[in-house]
Amino acid sequence: METDNGARVVDQARTSLIPKHEREKRRREKEAQRDYGRGRSVNTRTIKDKKLRRNLQALESKYKAAALKAKDAEILLQGTSGYLEPETELERTYKVRQDEIVESVSVATAQKRFDLTLNELGPYVFDYSRNGRDLLLAGRRGHIASMDWRQGKLNCEFQVNEIVRDVRWLHTNQYMAVAQKKNVYIYDGNGVELHCLNQHRDVSHLEYLPYHFLLATLGVSGYLKYQDVSTGQLVSEIATKLGPPASMAQNPYNAICFTGHNNGQIQLWSPSCSSSNGPLVKLLAHKGPVRAMSIDREGRYMVSTGQDCKMSVWDIRQFRMVNEYTTRQPASSVAISDRGVTAVGWGTHTTMWQGLFTKHAVEQTKVQSPYLTWGGEGRRVERVKWCPLEDVLGIGHDEGFSSIIVPGAGEPNMDVMEVNPFETVKERQDSEVRSLLNKLQPEMIALDPTFIGQLDLRSEEQRQAERDLDAKPVDIETEIRKKARGKNSALRRYLRKQRAKNVIDEKRLKVDEIWKEQLQQREQKKKEKETDLGPALGRFAKRE
Repeated sequence: METDNGARVVDQARTSLIPKHEREKRRREKEAQRDYGRGRSVNTRTIKDKKLRRNLQALESKYKAAALKAKDAEILLQGTSGYLEPETELERTYKVRQDEIVESVSVATAQKRFDLTLNELGPYVFDYSRNGRDLLLAGRRGHIASMDWRQGKLNCEFQVNEIVRDVRWLHTNQYMAVAQKKNVYIYDGNGVELHCLNQHRDVSHLEYLPYHFLLATLGVSGYLKYQDVSTGQLVSEIATKLGPPASMAQNPYNAICFTGHNNGQIQLWSPSCSSSNGPLVKLLAHKGPVRAMSIDREGRYMVSTGQDCKMSVWDIRQFRMVNEYTTRQPASSVAISDRGVTAVGWGTHTTMWQGLFTKHAVEQTKVQSPYLTWGGEGRRVERVKWCPLEDVLGIGHDEGFSSIIVPGAGEPNMDVMEVNPFETVKERQDSEVRSLLNKLQPEMIALDPTFIGQLDLRSEEQRQAERDLDAKPVDIETEIRKKARGKNSALRRYLRKQRAKNVIDEKRLKVDEIWKEQLQQREQKKKEKETDLGPALGRFAKRE
């Protein structure tokens, strides 16, 4: 662009003389902070305490150095993810069939493409273990099997002789949770029943939170329940108040559970929520039942499908719809891989989409055509799920199970300190103990996992001044009688429990006074009855 006098206008002109190496250093720091940073840095200039300011500056410098080292270590990563790329503009990757992919890949990769024909006890749902090594299959008519799918080795197989709605691996491949007709059962790796969770009735959806050791169940009654599988305690029980659910998913970034309902709502829950306060977030996503949801592993984007034949891409940081697509039939399942490839199962087809969302893009572009397709052979899809650390997509349908190859879907550089697909028995036992020691509490589940809490910096005078002066003082006696309202026996039972405690405070003294008052009233009633009945029949008076 030129002005009238012939001068050229530059949009981003450098007004300061910064050396080239300094510009390169700043660019590298900016990229490292974007990819590996811990969020916005602390402004230490406003801190008056010298010791605190010095400590925070040291921490910030460590975070900055760690991000730079992680960025520099990218050159050492051996694996790279490859995609199918068309040679010409007229060529389309979704026309490539699985037999063509099998012929072009190595023998070890080609063995990952297989079909299991189980057409009598379906449709089948399934789950992969966290390291992607074991596969758990469950047919609707009670058939359950686990196997090492890479080696084709069957671990266990049994029949429960009742309806099975969902299955999940727990923290290792030695424990599995099965949602059967009435209750949820936990079995070991050999198929032996360990526990029957009687409090989880008519469960239709299961989710397992590995860092908190929580099994989340959602039943036909609309109750969301959290069970701690390490201690056996029921952590939370929440009523969604929207009837039978349509779908359920978890955010792997912050362990928030997403529930989809028949009125088109998506609700976000944590164990700290309650039935009275409601969910963390309510989102009207579709004009009909929400059939399926999936969240990417960084917790940025969500893909949801509904009965209205729509597939929506959401930015869940802002709870804003990015793009919307149309499916030919209502999609029954959706899953997002480690590299952002989205698989959508609808009818007898499964469609894989690449580039529905981009990590650092300001505006998301709409994809015109899918990446790959599979199906059309009359097998109705029940569930799709990606195998961790592999370019493999598992598909459960009414005739069994299919494993297909999707190039570029898996993470090529695995972190074996997190999940190790080649671990031995000793390493598995050590990792189980380590994960139990590092177990997170249910109260730490929040929308922002980086936020723990804040210090109350107000003085005692400010807190007294901000206190509600119009509120009536709490009467301990009224509070006690309100908690134990009902018949007189309920009050006595409550007082007996309170007097069993060894803490002597104002409440305990008030409890003792009420207890003595109750004793005096009972003695007085007894004397009145004895007087009315006389000395001969007084001993038959009914005791209170």
